[in-house]
Amino acid sequence: MKKSMAILALFTGDGFTKQIYEDLRKEVDWEHNKATGQIFHAVGFDNSGNLHVADIWDSEENLNNFITSRIKPALDKMNVSMPKGEIIPIHNAVAFEGIDSYKAK
Repeated sequence: MKKSMAILALFTGDGFTKQIYEDLRKEVDWEHNKATGQIFHAVGFDNSGNLHVADIWDSEENLNNFITSRIKPALDKMNVSMPKGEIIPIHNAVAFEGIDSYKAK
C-alpha cells in the first residue's frame, strides 16, 4: 500500500487575533480530541497581531476532513472567516528536543 504524502499547511489570517485563535482552540479542542492525521501544529502572531500557522499532516485529505468537519463549523459559529492557506508537500521534517516546552498552557 502506497503511503500518502505528508503536507505542510501554512495559514495566515489578517484580523485573526490571538483571542479568536484561543476561542477556536477551546471550541475545537484539537489538543485533547486529536484529528486523524494531525502530526504537528505551531502558531504565532506577528507585530500587527495577525495569525500565522504551520501544520504538518499525514495527507491533504485528512487536513481537508478536519477543516470541513471541525474548523469551518466552529468558525461559522464564531462568525469568523477561514484564514488563507497554502499546502506544500513535505520534503523533510525534524522535531528537536525541547519542543514540548513551547506548548500553550
